[in-house]
Amino acid sequence: MNIVGCKWVFKVKRRADGSIDRYKAHLVAKGFNQKEGFDYAETFSPMVKPATIRTILSLALSYHWPLQQLDVRNAYMKQPPGFHDPSHPHHSDASLFIRRSSSCTVYVLVYVDDIIVTGSPSPSVNHFIDQLCSTFDSRRMGELNFFLGMEINRFSDHLFLSQTRYAVDLLTRFHLTECKPSPTPLPSDTRLSCLDGDPLPDPSTYRSMVGGLQYLTLSRPDISFAVNQVCQFMHNPRTSHLQVVKRIFRYIKGTLEQGLIFHQSTDFSLRSFSDADWAGSVDDRRSTTGACVFLGPNLLTWTAKKQSTVSRSSTEAEYRALAHTAAELRWFCYLFRELGIPLRSAPCIYVDNLSALYMAANPIFQARTRHIEIDYHFVRELVARKALCTSYVPSSHQLADIFTKGLGHARFSLLKSKLNLRVAPLRLREGKENITPVHPRKSFDFPKADLTDSSSQDQRYIS
Repeated sequence: MNIVGCKWVFKVKRRADGSIDRYKAHLVAKGFNQKEGFDYAETFSPMVKPATIRTILSLALSYHWPLQQLDVRNAYMKQPPGFHDPSHPHHSDASLFIRRSSSCTVYVLVYVDDIIVTGSPSPSVNHFIDQLCSTFDSRRMGELNFFLGMEINRFSDHLFLSQTRYAVDLLTRFHLTECKPSPTPLPSDTRLSCLDGDPLPDPSTYRSMVGGLQYLTLSRPDISFAVNQVCQFMHNPRTSHLQVVKRIFRYIKGTLEQGLIFHQSTDFSLRSFSDADWAGSVDDRRSTTGACVFLGPNLLTWTAKKQSTVSRSSTEAEYRALAHTAAELRWFCYLFRELGIPLRSAPCIYVDNLSALYMAANPIFQARTRHIEIDYHFVRELVARKALCTSYVPSSHQLADIFTKGLGHARFSLLKSKLNLRVAPLRLREGKENITPVHPRKSFDFPKADLTDSSSQDQRYIS
């Protein structure tokens, strides 16, 4: 038998304001002593998607639902064979549970042993929590204000999501509390290469710093592209890469109190922005996909990701980004269908490349784009079925630009504000200051181009 060791892990659990909540001890198994296929076959832990969390927070705010939090002391395991629901084999999120009847609606988000419960009416939610606590060894933690290292401050008409305390802990951990703040996470001309600089003698610190920054992107879309760039060199980091990581920390130092604002809204339409930086990588000339998805004025998810293949034109890179965004929107459509919340119109994607839009709507482009994989052409089918609409947006108004390249301070600050990133309203009191929502579509004044017919092209944008 391979005897697996264990150790005690002691942790101080703190509240959102930093005060001590309780002292906690974990007895953990040293799983790294096990071998896959010999000691175990697979692992499973229910972890809800961050996009689902932000969706439920936005809905709870708009519907005036309570947000309650639970901590469960029981262990979890995978659903036993024979207990899967054959009628719903492809639920959108396996860690989102829904209880819906004629009298109440309850949503439960599970992240390992931390649970968020919301719904309507409030007595039904409280009754459900009582049942849950009586069945499982759980601790009721009251109103949601701290979840997965994220601080959640709720006001009458808006909600603020941030990771200020986590960011402070990161700076302290890597001895950067006295660093000089930087206005942007990356210089506008940054192009990282695997050959720049000298190899680091000990890459463990670099990897630990980048890992900490990855978790910070849960509420900081403004650093997503920069973090994506430094993540690409985890296998062999160099001195030049470490300098960029420190630059990101300097930016964090100057923006510690920033986070995401969610506004109360009756607008339940999905809108997204899709962009690509063609051949941005100097090592392999792959492009970067950038995208963000809004529910009304609220930002639900964002992407800064290197494409898996090389694109031979900017149109191809943009079309791959469009296909990725379309798949993300389809997932949200399934999610809202399961939540029982109808979308009032087909989701819309705003793209600043006309050729990519024409490819999605006009089949005559097929002969010129056969080298693009067939699975990316599912966008055309969605557009033909009117399950998705695509629209042109000028490059100057492309919000996803912030996820594809390093930008200058003025441009970066503008796009950051359009993503609803704000300074923490911890000093605000209800009624003393009004935070005006920025709608991702209405914040710009430009006409909508109809791309379903080539005769209706907007000549101003083409020229």
